[in-house]
Amino acid sequence: CLSRKVRYWRLYLLTLVLGIGGSFQLGMQVSIMASPAEHIQSFVNQTWLRRYEVPVNDSTNMLIWSFIVSVFSLGGWVGAIHSGSLPVTYGRKKALLFNNIVALIAAVLMVFSPMAKSFEMILLGRFLYGYNAGLGWNVHLMYLGESSPKKLRGFLTITINIFNSLGKVMGQIVGIKSLMGTDDMWPWLMALGGLPAILQFVTLLFFPEAPRYLYIDKGDTEGCKKALHWLWQEDDLQMEMDEMGKERASMQGQKVKTIWDVLTSRCVRWQLLVLVIPCAGVQFCGFNAIYFYAFNIFREAGVAEDKMHYLSIGIGATDLITITLCSLLIDRAGRKMLMGYGYLLMGILMSVLIVMLSIKDQYSWVPYANIALIFSVICVYGLGPSGIASTLPADIFLQAWRPSAYVISGSINWLSLFLIGMFFPFIVDELGQFCFLIFVAYCIFSAAFILYFIPETKGKSTVEIMEDFNKLNYKNRGTDTEKGDFVMATKF
Repeated sequence: CLSRKVRYWRLYLLTLVLGIGGSFQLGMQVSIMASPAEHIQSFVNQTWLRRYEVPVNDSTNMLIWSFIVSVFSLGGWVGAIHSGSLPVTYGRKKALLFNNIVALIAAVLMVFSPMAKSFEMILLGRFLYGYNAGLGWNVHLMYLGESSPKKLRGFLTITINIFNSLGKVMGQIVGIKSLMGTDDMWPWLMALGGLPAILQFVTLLFFPEAPRYLYIDKGDTEGCKKALHWLWQEDDLQMEMDEMGKERASMQGQKVKTIWDVLTSRCVRWQLLVLVIPCAGVQFCGFNAIYFYAFNIFREAGVAEDKMHYLSIGIGATDLITITLCSLLIDRAGRKMLMGYGYLLMGILMSVLIVMLSIKDQYSWVPYANIALIFSVICVYGLGPSGIASTLPADIFLQAWRPSAYVISGSINWLSLFLIGMFFPFIVDELGQFCFLIFVAYCIFSAAFILYFIPETKGKSTVEIMEDFNKLNYKNRGTDTEKGDFVMATKF
């Protein structure tokens, strides 16, 4: 076992390189915005005063700030859309190299925005950072999933969430006022995304293209063998080549499928449901809402305002630890159990939280119990839904369908994030703690859907998983007809 782990050291190094310039960027950009908020709003006010000789009113300043925050999600959506074409046309590696250039341009805009006296440069920089995160997340998953052996696929693809959580914690730490969260350092804080971009751009040049892309998409058998041998340090690659050959044969020489194909084809109907309900819709599980509500709960428990930032680091660290544990469990416990029971337990915990928030003024111990519930929900989220929601789409779609599937998943995810960010504060004002009922309903429904309908994907090749899903896609047809339709369904 030890020799096997040592043999894959280059693959693990690729995982590190992809993570630093991929999902790490998303996590850092999400968390880093909390620290410079007051400094950026002050900069907007000064810029406005210099241009128009009147101070900006509070509503306009808040609107500009809200757009600076939310434009990141719009950029992420555009990046997710392009993840269906760029990595297919130019390859996974070149798409990531281009993506790093986007992040570098964003970093330069952030640094020079105070010198140019332009908050519009911050808006553009945030949009480009969002684009970098949206494109980088999907291509990161494709590249890693298509370079990993079946026995390590679950463990390695879930590292995308580990790097995402690590980026969140890092963004929170560097944003502390004693480090870079100051009035003169905020442009450099906002430009930190350029560092991982430079690191990935330089190091990725030494790694090969994704082997499955080379063989299945480009038909480059020798290039695929060389890439596999370099990454896996194995001489006997016949079994892997045979599996890829079966997948390529199932495509019948057809081109990469479009978004419309994924939305309308019967042969991926249940895969699409899995993609949309428990995976892409993970934003509706309530994790971000819990994060938003946590600070009110901390205040009620008597936590000082100057300690809030450290508690938020604690939340990020808890998320990081639990997702790391999930990466160790995923190939043992399986995707279905971790995600299904994870959603179920989240629904139960948030139901208890609603009750406890309703009686918070009656007992002095309730605020402390609510803090425990907050951390419990975060632990369950990290151990199940968070990691599996990212890895499962890589398991259930064949090569030809995967890019368009990621576009759909990314679009739903980013638009959901945008909508929750825009409207959740208003929902809280109207419903109070009962806003969590929306998330409880989603979690319970997703748990039932996964546990009752979805087959386990642990330890199976993508062709084997496709055959399992065909039993759902064609459950009213006979076995022979089913197999025939599977081949026909790839022809358009």
